[in-house]
Amino acid sequence: MTLWIKATGALKDRYSIWVAKLSPSGPCRNPDLEMVIIKATSHDEQCMDYKNVQRVFKWLRTSPLYIKPLLYTLTMRMEKTRSWVVAIKGLMLIHGVFCFDLPAVKNLGRLPFDLSHFSDRHINPKKAWVFNAFVRSYFNYLDQKSTFVRMEAMKETKPGSKEKEESVMEELQSLEKFLDLIDLLLQVKPRNPHMNVVLILEAMDCVMDEILELYGKFCDRVHRVVSRIIDMGGKEEARVGLDVVSKAESQGSKIKTYFNFCRKIGVLNGSECPEILKVDEKDIGELLRIRDEEKMEDKNSDNSKNYVMACEHNKCRTIVTFSDTKELDLKTVITDQWEVFEDDFIDIMNGDAKITSFPMTSTCNPFLDYSLSLVPYVSASNNCVLPDLIIL
Repeated sequence: MTLWIKATGALKDRYSIWVAKLSPSGPCRNPDLEMVIIKATSHDEQCMDYKNVQRVFKWLRTSPLYIKPLLYTLTMRMEKTRSWVVAIKGLMLIHGVFCFDLPAVKNLGRLPFDLSHFSDRHINPKKAWVFNAFVRSYFNYLDQKSTFVRMEAMKETKPGSKEKEESVMEELQSLEKFLDLIDLLLQVKPRNPHMNVVLILEAMDCVMDEILELYGKFCDRVHRVVSRIIDMGGKEEARVGLDVVSKAESQGSKIKTYFNFCRKIGVLNGSECPEILKVDEKDIGELLRIRDEEKMEDKNSDNSKNYVMACEHNKCRTIVTFSDTKELDLKTVITDQWEVFEDDFIDIMNGDAKITSFPMTSTCNPFLDYSLSLVPYVSASNNCVLPDLIIL
Protein backbone atom coordinates (compact mmCIF):
# COMPACT_ATOMS: atom_id res chain seq x y z
CA MET A 1 0.00 0.00 0.00
CA THR A 2 2.85 2.39 0.79
CA LEU A 3 4.45 1.73 -2.60
CA TRP A 4 1.11 2.44 -4.27
CA ILE A 5 0.82 5.79 -2.45
CA LYS A 6 4.35 6.77 -3.42
CA ALA A 7 3.75 5.82 -7.06
CA THR A 8 0.48 7.76 -7.15
CA GLY A 9 2.16 10.82 -5.64
CA ALA A 10 4.98 10.71 -8.18
CA LEU A 11 2.46 10.52 -11.05
CA LYS A 12 0.56 13.52 -9.64
CA ASP A 13 3.74 15.56 -9.48
CA ARG A 14 4.65 14.73 -13.08
CA TYR A 15 1.15 15.63 -14.25
CA SER A 16 1.26 18.97 -12.39
CA ILE A 17 4.64 19.80 -13.94
CA TRP A 18 3.31 18.96 -17.41
CA VAL A 19 0.29 21.25 -16.87
CA ALA A 20 2.58 24.03 -15.65
CA LYS A 21 4.67 23.81 -18.82
CA LEU A 22 1.58 24.30 -20.98
CA SER A 23 0.09 27.10 -18.88
CA PRO A 24 0.40 30.64 -20.31
CA SER A 25 2.45 33.31 -18.60
CA GLY A 26 0.75 36.21 -16.85
CA PRO A 27 1.03 38.65 -13.93
CA CYS A 28 0.12 35.83 -11.52
CA ARG A 29 1.61 32.87 -13.34
CA ASN A 30 5.17 31.97 -14.24
CA PRO A 31 5.53 28.44 -15.69
CA ASP A 32 9.21 28.10 -14.83
CA LEU A 33 8.73 29.21 -11.24
CA GLU A 34 5.63 27.05 -10.97
CA MET A 35 7.54 23.92 -11.95
CA VAL A 36 10.22 24.66 -9.34
CA ILE A 37 7.57 25.08 -6.64
CA ILE A 38 5.95 21.77 -7.57
CA LYS A 39 9.29 19.99 -7.28
CA ALA A 40 10.00 21.69 -3.92
CA THR A 41 6.62 20.51 -2.57
CA SER A 42 6.57 17.02 -4.06
CA HIS A 43 4.86 13.95 -2.57
CA ASP A 44 8.18 12.39 -1.63
CA GLU A 45 8.06 12.01 2.15
CA GLN A 46 11.72 11.13 2.54
CA CYS A 47 12.96 14.70 2.90
CA MET A 48 12.57 18.26 1.71
CA ASP A 49 13.99 19.06 -1.74
CA TYR A 50 16.25 21.88 -0.54
CA LYS A 51 17.83 22.28 -3.97
CA ASN A 52 14.56 23.43 -5.51
CA VAL A 53 13.69 25.42 -2.36
CA GLN A 54 16.86 27.45 -2.85
CA ARG A 55 15.93 27.93 -6.50
CA VAL A 56 12.60 29.41 -5.39
CA PHE A 57 14.37 31.78 -3.02
CA LYS A 58 16.77 32.73 -5.82
CA TRP A 59 13.81 33.88 -7.89
CA LEU A 60 12.72 36.12 -5.02
CA ARG A 61 16.20 37.58 -4.64
CA THR A 62 16.22 38.36 -8.37
CA SER A 63 13.08 40.48 -8.19
CA PRO A 64 10.28 41.02 -5.61
CA LEU A 65 7.80 40.87 -8.50
CA TYR A 66 7.98 37.07 -8.35
CA ILE A 67 6.26 37.03 -4.96
CA LYS A 68 2.83 37.25 -6.58
CA PRO A 69 3.19 34.19 -8.92
CA LEU A 70 4.88 32.31 -6.05
CA LEU A 71 1.93 32.89 -3.70
CA TYR A 72 -0.56 32.11 -6.45
CA THR A 73 1.06 28.78 -7.35
CA LEU A 74 1.57 27.77 -3.73
CA THR A 75 -2.01 28.69 -2.84
CA MET A 76 -3.45 26.61 -5.69
CA ARG A 77 -1.31 23.64 -4.66
CA MET A 78 -2.19 23.89 -0.94
CA GLU A 79 -5.90 24.26 -1.67
CA LYS A 80 -5.98 21.08 -3.76
CA THR A 81 -3.69 18.76 -1.84
CA ARG A 82 -4.91 16.11 0.60
CA SER A 83 -1.42 14.83 1.40
CA TRP A 84 0.22 15.75 4.68
CA VAL A 85 3.61 15.55 2.95
CA VAL A 86 2.76 18.26 0.41
CA ALA A 87 1.07 20.37 3.10
CA ILE A 88 4.11 20.34 5.42
CA LYS A 89 6.50 21.10 2.56
CA GLY A 90 4.30 24.01 1.48
CA LEU A 91 4.27 25.40 5.05
CA MET A 92 8.05 25.09 5.30
CA LEU A 93 8.38 26.95 2.00
CA ILE A 94 6.12 29.83 3.06
CA HIS A 95 7.96 29.87 6.39
CA GLY A 96 11.19 30.52 4.53
CA VAL A 97 9.55 33.29 2.48
CA PHE A 98 8.97 35.27 5.70
CA CYS A 99 12.72 35.59 6.06
CA PHE A 100 12.76 37.96 3.08
CA ASP A 101 12.44 41.63 3.94
CA LEU A 102 9.95 42.42 1.20
CA PRO A 103 7.00 44.85 1.48
CA ALA A 104 4.71 42.33 -0.23
CA VAL A 105 5.55 39.74 2.43
CA LYS A 106 5.15 42.20 5.31
CA ASN A 107 1.77 43.38 4.06
CA LEU A 108 0.50 39.88 3.34
CA GLY A 109 -1.76 39.63 6.39
CA ARG A 110 -3.53 36.29 6.62
CA LEU A 111 -2.04 33.47 4.56
CA PRO A 112 -3.63 33.16 1.12
CA PHE A 113 -4.61 29.52 1.80
CA ASP A 114 -6.35 27.79 4.68
CA LEU A 115 -5.19 24.53 6.25
CA SER A 116 -6.98 24.95 9.58
CA HIS A 117 -9.25 22.00 8.71
CA PHE A 118 -6.73 19.94 6.78
CA SER A 119 -7.33 16.19 6.59
CA ASP A 120 -5.16 13.60 4.85
CA ARG A 121 -7.10 11.18 2.65
CA HIS A 122 -4.33 8.81 1.61
CA ILE A 123 -3.63 6.97 4.86
CA ASN A 124 -5.70 5.33 7.57
CA PRO A 125 -7.71 7.98 9.52
CA LYS A 126 -6.60 6.40 12.80
CA LYS A 127 -3.00 7.12 11.83
CA ALA A 128 -3.68 10.33 9.94
CA TRP A 129 -5.02 12.42 12.85
CA VAL A 130 -1.55 13.04 14.32
CA PHE A 131 -0.26 14.30 10.97
CA ASN A 132 -3.41 16.40 10.53
CA ALA A 133 -2.87 17.96 13.97
CA PHE A 134 0.74 18.77 13.12
CA VAL A 135 -0.24 20.46 9.84
CA ARG A 136 -3.04 22.47 11.47
CA SER A 137 -0.93 23.69 14.38
CA TYR A 138 1.95 24.64 12.06
CA PHE A 139 -0.45 26.51 9.77
CA ASN A 140 -2.10 28.26 12.73
CA TYR A 141 1.22 29.66 13.89
CA LEU A 142 2.28 30.86 10.42
CA ASP A 143 -1.13 32.44 9.86
CA GLN A 144 -0.93 34.36 13.14
CA LYS A 145 2.66 35.34 12.49
CA SER A 146 1.74 36.73 9.09
CA THR A 147 -0.94 38.88 10.73
CA PHE A 148 1.50 40.07 13.39
CA VAL A 149 4.13 40.98 10.78
CA ARG A 150 1.56 43.07 8.93
CA MET A 151 0.54 44.89 12.13
CA GLU A 152 4.17 45.73 12.87
CA ALA A 153 4.67 46.93 9.30
CA MET A 154 1.62 49.19 9.54
CA LYS A 155 3.05 50.84 12.66
CA GLU A 156 6.27 51.61 10.80
CA THR A 157 4.47 53.11 7.80
CA LYS A 158 2.21 55.43 9.83
CA PRO A 159 2.86 59.16 9.25
CA GLY A 160 5.37 60.43 11.78
CA SER A 161 6.14 56.93 13.07
CA LYS A 162 9.88 57.49 12.69
CA GLU A 163 9.78 60.65 14.78
CA LYS A 164 7.24 59.38 17.31
CA GLU A 165 8.40 56.67 19.67
CA GLU A 166 6.06 53.77 20.32
CA SER A 167 4.18 54.18 23.60
CA VAL A 168 4.84 51.85 26.51
CA MET A 169 1.36 50.37 26.33
CA GLU A 170 1.77 49.61 22.61
CA GLU A 171 5.04 47.83 23.34
CA LEU A 172 3.37 45.84 26.10
CA GLN A 173 0.64 44.78 23.67
CA SER A 174 3.31 43.62 21.22
CA LEU A 175 4.97 41.61 23.99
CA GLU A 176 1.67 39.91 24.79
CA LYS A 177 1.40 38.99 21.11
CA PHE A 178 4.92 37.56 21.25
CA LEU A 179 3.83 35.35 24.15
CA ASP A 180 0.82 34.14 22.17
CA LEU A 181 2.98 33.31 19.15
CA ILE A 182 5.42 31.35 21.31
CA ASP A 183 2.53 29.40 22.81
CA LEU A 184 1.37 28.51 19.30
CA LEU A 185 4.87 27.37 18.42
CA LEU A 186 5.02 25.10 21.46
CA GLN A 187 1.93 23.29 20.14
CA VAL A 188 3.75 22.27 16.94
CA LYS A 189 5.20 18.88 17.79
CA PRO A 190 4.83 15.20 16.87
CA ARG A 191 2.23 13.51 19.05
CA ASN A 192 3.11 9.94 18.21
CA PRO A 193 6.42 8.02 18.09
CA HIS A 194 5.55 6.83 14.57
CA MET A 195 5.78 10.47 13.39
CA ASN A 196 9.54 10.60 13.89
CA VAL A 197 10.19 10.54 10.15
CA VAL A 198 12.80 12.67 8.42
CA LEU A 199 10.35 15.25 7.03
CA ILE A 200 8.72 15.85 10.44
CA LEU A 201 12.12 16.27 12.09
CA GLU A 202 13.13 18.79 9.39
CA ALA A 203 9.97 20.76 10.04
CA MET A 204 10.74 20.69 13.76
CA ASP A 205 14.19 22.12 13.01
CA CYS A 206 12.43 25.11 11.44
CA VAL A 207 10.22 25.42 14.51
CA MET A 208 13.24 25.31 16.83
CA ASP A 209 14.99 28.07 14.90
CA GLU A 210 11.81 30.13 15.05
CA ILE A 211 11.53 29.73 18.83
CA LEU A 212 15.15 30.80 19.33
CA GLU A 213 14.69 33.90 17.18
CA LEU A 214 11.27 34.87 18.54
CA TYR A 215 12.17 34.33 22.18
CA GLY A 216 15.41 36.27 21.79
CA LYS A 217 13.53 39.29 20.42
CA PHE A 218 10.99 38.98 23.22
CA CYS A 219 13.62 39.01 25.98
CA ASP A 220 15.36 42.07 24.52
CA ARG A 221 12.11 44.02 24.32
CA VAL A 222 11.02 43.02 27.83
CA HIS A 223 14.12 44.52 29.44
CA ARG A 224 13.70 47.72 27.45
CA VAL A 225 10.02 48.08 28.32
CA VAL A 226 10.60 47.42 32.02
CA SER A 227 13.21 50.19 32.07
CA ARG A 228 10.79 52.59 30.40
CA ILE A 229 8.05 51.80 32.90
CA ILE A 230 10.38 52.43 35.84
CA ASP A 231 11.50 55.75 34.34
CA MET A 232 8.04 57.09 33.55
CA GLY A 233 5.90 55.33 36.15
CA GLY A 234 2.23 54.64 35.55
CA LYS A 235 -0.12 52.36 37.39
CA GLU A 236 -1.64 50.63 34.36
CA GLU A 237 1.70 50.16 32.62
CA ALA A 238 3.23 48.67 35.78
CA ARG A 239 0.29 46.29 36.21
CA VAL A 240 0.44 45.05 32.60
CA GLY A 241 4.23 44.82 32.78
CA LEU A 242 4.04 42.59 35.85
CA ASP A 243 1.50 40.37 34.07
CA VAL A 244 3.80 40.04 31.05
CA VAL A 245 6.78 39.15 33.24
CA SER A 246 4.70 36.61 35.18
CA LYS A 247 3.47 34.95 31.98
CA ALA A 248 7.01 34.91 30.58
CA GLU A 249 8.31 33.15 33.68
CA SER A 250 5.61 30.48 33.52
CA GLN A 251 6.24 30.09 29.79
CA GLY A 252 9.95 29.54 30.46
CA SER A 253 9.24 26.20 32.14
CA LYS A 254 7.17 25.15 29.10
CA ILE A 255 10.04 26.00 26.78
CA LYS A 256 12.44 23.90 28.83
CA THR A 257 10.04 20.96 28.73
CA TYR A 258 9.54 21.41 24.99
CA PHE A 259 13.27 21.45 24.25
CA ASN A 260 13.87 18.40 26.42
CA PHE A 261 11.17 16.57 24.46
CA CYS A 262 12.70 17.58 21.13
CA ARG A 263 16.13 16.50 22.27
CA LYS A 264 14.79 13.03 23.08
CA ILE A 265 13.34 12.55 19.62
CA GLY A 266 16.51 13.84 17.93
CA VAL A 267 15.36 17.23 16.66
CA LEU A 268 17.81 19.69 18.11
CA ASN A 269 21.01 18.14 16.77
CA GLY A 270 23.05 19.50 19.66
CA SER A 271 21.24 22.86 20.00
CA GLU A 272 20.67 24.05 23.53
CA CYS A 273 17.61 25.54 25.15
CA PRO A 274 17.62 29.37 25.06
CA GLU A 275 18.40 31.24 28.23
CA ILE A 276 15.11 31.70 30.03
CA LEU A 277 14.06 35.26 30.75
CA LYS A 278 14.86 36.49 34.25
CA VAL A 279 14.03 40.05 35.21
CA ASP A 280 16.10 41.62 38.00
CA GLU A 281 14.39 41.46 41.38
CA LYS A 282 15.07 45.17 41.89
CA ASP A 283 13.13 45.97 38.72
CA ILE A 284 10.27 43.74 39.85
CA GLY A 285 10.27 45.56 43.19
CA GLU A 286 10.11 48.91 41.43
CA LEU A 287 7.15 47.78 39.34
CA LEU A 288 5.38 46.58 42.47
CA ARG A 289 6.13 49.87 44.22
CA ILE A 290 4.69 51.90 41.31
CA ARG A 291 1.58 49.78 41.19
CA ASP A 292 1.02 49.75 44.98
CA GLU A 293 1.88 53.43 45.32
CA GLU A 294 -0.94 54.29 42.96
CA LYS A 295 -3.25 52.09 44.99
CA MET A 296 -2.25 53.86 48.22
CA GLU A 297 -2.94 57.24 46.61
CA ASP A 298 -6.39 56.08 45.60
CA LYS A 299 -7.01 54.78 49.10
CA ASN A 300 -5.86 58.04 50.68
CA SER A 301 -8.08 60.01 48.34
CA ASP A 302 -11.02 57.93 49.53
CA ASN A 303 -10.10 58.53 53.17
CA SER A 304 -9.84 62.27 52.55
CA LYS A 305 -13.52 62.44 51.65
CA ASN A 306 -15.75 64.25 54.19
CA TYR A 307 -17.88 62.18 56.48
CA VAL A 308 -21.13 63.39 58.08
CA MET A 309 -21.93 62.76 61.72
CA ALA A 310 -25.37 63.38 63.18
CA CYS A 311 -26.15 63.78 66.88
CA GLU A 312 -29.18 64.85 68.89
CA HIS A 313 -29.50 66.84 72.05
CA ASN A 314 -32.24 69.09 73.39
CA LYS A 315 -34.43 68.62 70.35
CA CYS A 316 -31.66 69.87 68.11
CA ARG A 317 -30.06 67.71 65.41
CA THR A 318 -26.60 68.81 64.29
CA ILE A 319 -24.98 67.68 61.02
CA VAL A 320 -21.23 68.15 61.22
CA THR A 321 -18.73 67.62 58.37
CA PHE A 322 -15.12 66.70 59.15
CA SER A 323 -12.19 66.74 56.74
CA ASP A 324 -9.07 64.63 56.83
CA THR A 325 -7.45 67.35 58.99
CA LYS A 326 -9.99 66.58 61.70
CA GLU A 327 -10.97 70.25 61.89
CA LEU A 328 -14.52 71.54 61.95
CA ASP A 329 -15.15 72.96 58.48
CA LEU A 330 -18.91 73.31 58.26
CA LYS A 331 -21.78 73.20 60.71
CA THR A 332 -25.44 73.02 59.84
CA VAL A 333 -28.08 73.17 62.57
CA ILE A 334 -31.53 71.77 62.06
CA THR A 335 -33.98 72.79 64.82
CA ASP A 336 -37.67 73.03 65.45
CA GLN A 337 -37.25 76.74 66.41
CA TRP A 338 -37.94 79.19 63.58
CA GLU A 339 -35.91 82.30 62.79
CA VAL A 340 -37.69 85.38 61.47
CA PHE A 341 -35.76 87.32 58.83
CA GLU A 342 -36.30 90.82 57.44
CA ASP A 343 -38.46 89.50 54.65
CA ASP A 344 -40.78 88.11 57.33
CA PHE A 345 -41.53 91.53 58.98
CA ILE A 346 -45.31 92.10 59.04
CA ASP A 347 -46.86 95.56 59.55
CA ILE A 348 -50.44 95.66 60.80
CA MET A 349 -52.41 98.58 59.36
CA ASN A 350 -55.07 100.57 61.26
CA GLY A 351 -56.61 102.76 58.71
CA ASP A 352 -53.85 104.73 57.08
CA ALA A 353 -51.31 104.30 59.87
CA LYS A 354 -48.99 101.46 60.69
CA ILE A 355 -49.46 100.21 64.20
CA THR A 356 -47.01 97.44 64.78
CA SER A 357 -43.83 96.19 63.12
CA PHE A 358 -42.45 92.92 64.44
CA PRO A 359 -38.67 92.85 64.81
CA MET A 360 -36.46 89.84 63.91
CA THR A 361 -36.65 87.45 66.84
CA SER A 362 -36.58 83.79 67.51
CA THR A 363 -40.10 82.52 67.71
CA CYS A 364 -42.12 79.42 67.30
CA ASN A 365 -43.43 78.12 64.06
CA PRO A 366 -45.13 81.09 62.40
CA PHE A 367 -47.66 78.78 60.85
CA LEU A 368 -48.82 78.00 64.41
CA ASP A 369 -48.58 81.62 65.67
CA TYR A 370 -52.13 82.89 65.48
CA SER A 371 -51.16 86.58 65.92
CA LEU A 372 -49.23 86.53 62.66
CA SER A 373 -51.78 84.67 60.64
CA LEU A 374 -53.81 86.74 58.23
CA VAL A 375 -56.27 83.90 57.83
CA PRO A 376 -58.31 82.95 60.89
CA TYR A 377 -57.08 79.70 62.28
CA VAL A 378 -59.69 77.12 63.12
CA SER A 379 -58.68 74.23 65.27
CA ALA A 380 -59.08 70.78 63.78
CA SER A 381 -61.15 69.80 66.83
CA ASN A 382 -63.90 72.24 65.78
CA ASN A 383 -64.25 70.70 62.38
CA CYS A 384 -66.88 68.13 61.69
CA VAL A 385 -65.87 64.57 61.19
CA LEU A 386 -65.54 63.67 57.54
CA PRO A 387 -67.25 60.53 56.34
CA ASP A 388 -65.28 57.52 55.27
CA LEU A 389 -64.64 58.32 51.62
CA ILE A 390 -63.37 54.79 50.91
CA ILE A 391 -66.74 53.29 51.86
CA LEU A 392 -68.53 55.81 49.69
